Amino acid sequence: MIPDPLLRFRPEFPILEKTTYLISNSLGAMPRGAAGRLREYSETWETRGVRAWAEGWWEMSVTVGDGIAPLIGALPGTVSMLSNVTTAAAVVLSSLEYRSPRNRIVLLDGEFPTVRYLCETLGPRLGAEIVVVPSPAGDGLSADETRICDAIDDRTALVAMSHVLFKSAFVLDVAAVARKCRRVGAVLAVDAYQSVGTLPVSVAALDADVLVGGVLKWLCGGPGGAFLYVAPDLRRRLEPSLTGWMAHPAPFDFDPPPMKWRDDAFRFLLGTPPIPALYAATEGPRLVLEAGVEAIRAKSLRQTGRLIALGQARGFRCAAPADPARRGGTVAVDFDRALEVSRELNARDVVVDYRPGVGIRISPHFYTADEELDFAFDAIDEIRASGAWERWQGQPVIVT
Repeated sequence: MIPDPLLRFRPEFPILEKTTYLISNSLGAMPRGAAGRLREYSETWETRGVRAWAEGWWEMSVTVGDGIAPLIGALPGTVSMLSNVTTAAAVVLSSLEYRSPRNRIVLLDGEFPTVRYLCETLGPRLGAEIVVVPSPAGDGLSADETRICDAIDDRTALVAMSHVLFKSAFVLDVAAVARKCRRVGAVLAVDAYQSVGTLPVSVAALDADVLVGGVLKWLCGGPGGAFLYVAPDLRRRLEPSLTGWMAHPAPFDFDPPPMKWRDDAFRFLLGTPPIPALYAATEGPRLVLEAGVEAIRAKSLRQTGRLIALGQARGFRCAAPADPARRGGTVAVDFDRALEVSRELNARDVVVDYRPGVGIRISPHFYTADEELDFAFDAIDEIRASGAWERWQGQPVIVT
């Protein structure tokens, strides 16, 4: 058995005591310390009341962002916390002007739908023309950077793309796209939700103008905490239309319009932030930093490689890239009745999820033991052989 020093973090995650938890790309396991942080929030509200705003709550949207900054190679004071990536993307979308001839937004086939829903609904109302770059096989499971770059020209205002595609865990060469954006003057916004916490990420290496992500998944920070990085040289030029009083340089002067904006990470904030979520968001990123993302990545490649081998040995279809450099932290395997099998796995405390077109997604993390991978596939074998999946036929789909 390979020595695994990262398993020293398993006691930090209570769900692992009774559950084979293999879905960190959807919701990371809750750190033990998060409960204490939520108690701290409750006690602060109970004992300090409104005074808590002046004693730390007002600044939390940026101070919590400072805890994320080292994970993306960003400087302190450059990361804003918002409630979700949809909101963060909307703030960015509202910050640009879409005037012909530079009015195009370039998107990719295979993106998580929320950004496409937003851009393709709101973008045209702002004057934008949407260009969607198809995936090579038309299935949204991979991308061709040459094809993406060919779609970017002097008419492009914004390129919004994922670092890692959510269904297949295909890793894109963001830096190659960034070089084309630089040549034509387009803004590059990168969705790093499926990379931060399991791949080394550097805003400088990616050359991203904007980077969004969240603590929900690989960072084990729970729902309600998304982060937005904007390069300082771009930040001072942007004036978000989707804005609020926290972005104002003197919010407690209660000035009437026109709006003015702060020249720091507060520039992209809105109204009252989700304070409980910000308390919960701190423990997971701290543990990921302590574990070290390079070590997490090395383990992830080893374990995802093992998952691919287990799936291939059974003749399962596998959407994950074989090339380690192109593979994120998830392996999806598909076969007949995979949806029903996934539901039976969850009922047996082998926690996975299912996505149409790719099947069962399995996402080990730094706290996952190697034997849990074999255990999950043994369970799949037994469920298929026994017909235990049949009880889920026709049942309403659960949220995963």
